[in-house]
Amino acid sequence: MYMENQKQDSIETEAKKEFTPLKEKHSGMALIAYLIFFVPLLTEAKNDTFVKYHVKQGFVLFLSAVITHIISISPFHLVGILLQFGLVILFFIGIINVLHRKKEPLPFIGQFADKFTF
Repeated sequence: MYMENQKQDSIETEAKKEFTPLKEKHSGMALIAYLIFFVPLLTEAKNDTFVKYHVKQGFVLFLSAVITHIISISPFHLVGILLQFGLVILFFIGIINVLHRKKEPLPFIGQFADKFTF
């Protein structure tokens, strides 16, 4: 019985080591990058490569939101509304990537982030 408890404790400890969200110093700034992309650039977090990556992703998401807003006030407003719904999904994907400490581009628009330098 004692050995089983030790094994279980060891498995739980390993699981905690694998996923520790936001353990880095500037991870909060990476989250903010998806809400207001330029704020992390005004802090010391601007030198963190993880934060820079997500600032670029947030910037591309912002530009996409501006474009879809323009589309939604045009005669193609139904397309714009569908695109805005898609951007909300991309926003949550970005937040999940930050929480899991991943540097994965957002689907469809993330590859354009590499074109920007901050």
